[in-house]
Parts: sequence; structure tokens; C-alpha cells
Amino acid sequence: MQPDNKDGRYQEGEMKKEGIASFGGLRNKAFGCKSALPLALFLLVAVCAASVINSKKEGLVEYVGAQKDIFVSGKATKVVSLEDLAGQKGLYAVGPIEGLDGEITIFDSKPYITKVRGSGYTAEHTFKHGAFFLVWSEWTKWQNVQIPAGVKSYVDLQKFVKSQAQSAGIDVTQPFPFLLSGTPVEIKWHINVDRTEGKPITKELFAKSKEHFVTKNEPVDIVGFYGPHHAGIFLPKFTPAIKEGSGMENEIHIHLVSRTSKAAGHIDELTLGENMVLRLPKVPE
Repeated sequence: MQPDNKDGRYQEGEMKKEGIASFGGLRNKAFGCKSALPLALFLLVAVCAASVINSKKEGLVEYVGAQKDIFVSGKATKVVSLEDLAGQKGLYAVGPIEGLDGEITIFDSKPYITKVRGSGYTAEHTFKHGAFFLVWSEWTKWQNVQIPAGVKSYVDLQKFVKSQAQSAGIDVTQPFPFLLSGTPVEIKWHINVDRTEGKPITKELFAKSKEHFVTKNEPVDIVGFYGPHHAGIFLPKFTPAIKEGSGMENEIHIHLVSRTSKAAGHIDELTLGENMVLRLPKVPE
């Protein structure tokens, strides 16, 4: 199921309207048709499974919750269960676990859940977790773009993703997903871990509530989301790679999934390696 109407995906309201209308019509004939009730139940289930409460569809992505909300409420409360998205084909997602207790990365419908425990971290692959914000996309058709040697840093990557997406006919005024594959020279990344000591979450405590890691020359897949005006929603306005006062703002949220270890989490900075590939959604011409 593709993430825009041009590819046949219904808006939430349209699905509900169509599903309810179909159900009502079938119900009137149900007593005379053996197949009506099963079909009606199927439509009802499809309507319920197709939407996440309070989520917003924009561009080629869908998201729910906002990072900035935790600084208002002082809590990292669950706004979505990953089980609501289980079973979707071509699902890619990133977000933080409720309670500042880890990171969520979904790559091609498989969840990679990492949590700090003791001096290390655990990794698992279940949907039995909640997020205090989440951004996702369901996409199965991608186009490959070779990343040139001159694109090395986080800032280089952000600029390259935008320019290549524009060349590929993607509306860069709206959010969209992207993927990377290959072997970066280095990735600096983190996993959230609650270090608030029970106090309301502030920006300072949120910055403190992270365990940092470094991977070097490790083959990875990277899940990314570009958002031109989504700072404080599903991506931070500034990052270790794009600091306040630099004259730039962050426009990407990227997570890694290692191909050789259990590493998975939020990328803060990176140095790309040779022969890496950017994958962009293939949109109708």
C-alpha cells in the first residue's frame, strides 16, 4: 500500500466513509446472501486497521505525536502502539519508545527495538512497544542513486537528499522517506535512556537522557525521513551535526540498522564511506 492517493491509498475519512457505506448496503441484504456478512466484517476490520488515532498524513509519510509535546507535559507518554502497524507491507518507521526507554526503527516491516540495560543495550524484534512520537511510511518501490565521493558529512547528506529528491520529481516542500545502504566510515548514534530521576522532562534532561555509541566501518541500512518544516514534531531542530547558531536547521531524522551486529538507533553524526547508495521513493510521473 503506497502512501499517497495517486498510488491508490485512501485518506482515512474516505476509507471510513466507503467502508461504512458498503457495510450498510450489505447489511440490508445480509439475510439473503451467505457472503455478505463475512465481506462486511472484512471491510469493518480493514477500516479499523488502516488508521492510527490522531495520526496525520502529509506528503509521503504519516506521523503521530510530537517531540515538543514532552516539554509541555513533562512526560514521554505513549501516543501509538506499534501493534497498530503490524502486518503492513513495506513499512519503514523511526521514533522513541515511551518513557525515554529506547529507540524504534522499522526496516521493511521488521522492528528493531533497542534499550539501554546496564553497561550495554538489548535488541529485540517485536511490535509490543509504544512511542511518544512516530513517523512512518509504507513504500515498496524505490529508485537507487549512487552517492558521490564528495558527499561525506551529515550536512552533505541532508543537502544531497533534498537535491536528488527534487530531481526525482518528489515534492520537497512535503515530508518523504529515504533509505541508505553501505558502509559508513563512522556513525555516532544514541539510544534514549531515562535519566530524569522522576522529574518533569526539560530540554536539558532530554539531552542528558541518551547513551552514546560509535560504529566504524560497519555495513548498515539507514532509514530516514526528510521534513522541511517538522522541527519539534518528528525531528529535532538542531543536532550535534547542525548546531544552533550555525545558520542551518536540521531537516532529517535518520536511524541505523547494522547488518553485522545488533546496533540500531538514532544517528547524531556520520561520515559516509565509498560506494554508498541512496534510495528514494519511486513516484508516478
